[in-house]
Amino acid sequence: MDHDEARTRILDAAEKLFYDRGIQSVGMDELRTTAGVSLKRLYQCFPAKHDLVEASLRRRDTRWRTALTAYVTEHAATPEARPLAVFDWLHDWFTAPDFRGCAFINSFGELGATSDGVARVAREHKHALLSYLTDLARGARAPEPTAMGGQLALLVDGAITTAAITGNPSAARQARTAAAALLAAARTATAPGGNRRKP
Repeated sequence: MDHDEARTRILDAAEKLFYDRGIQSVGMDELRTTAGVSLKRLYQCFPAKHDLVEASLRRRDTRWRTALTAYVTEHAATPEARPLAVFDWLHDWFTAPDFRGCAFINSFGELGATSDGVARVAREHKHALLSYLTDLARGARAPEPTAMGGQLALLVDGAITTAAITGNPSAARQARTAAAALLAAARTATAPGGNRRKP
């Protein structure tokens, strides 16, 4: 087994175990056994547990955002439909049997106060998501895309957290309805004859 294969197997095991049970409850011996590598090889790939935690979160960030972007691109026929397609993707994710909420919120809640690395990766993920949602809002011709992106991000995180706690995937549908109302209200306010306040 070469270094790259071992690293991939370790990251696969870490991501699943950390997401399913939390970071602190998973030890390096269990990770080694699950990955099928020696403890020596594990520490060659990741000298400390925090290195593995941060690497697994970064890989998850890339995969998660790639999957979201691909779904939105494939399922939204127009730029105006893309912000709402985000919530359709969330609903599909919420119905998956291994759904445990947001790995970044979970890891931040568990270690954010004591691990600068975990806090940094979680913030970077949320910033990247906010930037993506802002771009979608701009493409959908929202009059204030930065503000709209922030509102969509709050709806996304609220839906994820609610679905994780309640076990009810309909949180995505409810958030979608709220997002549609926000987008429609923003367009109405800036349309000719709209009632947008002047500064």
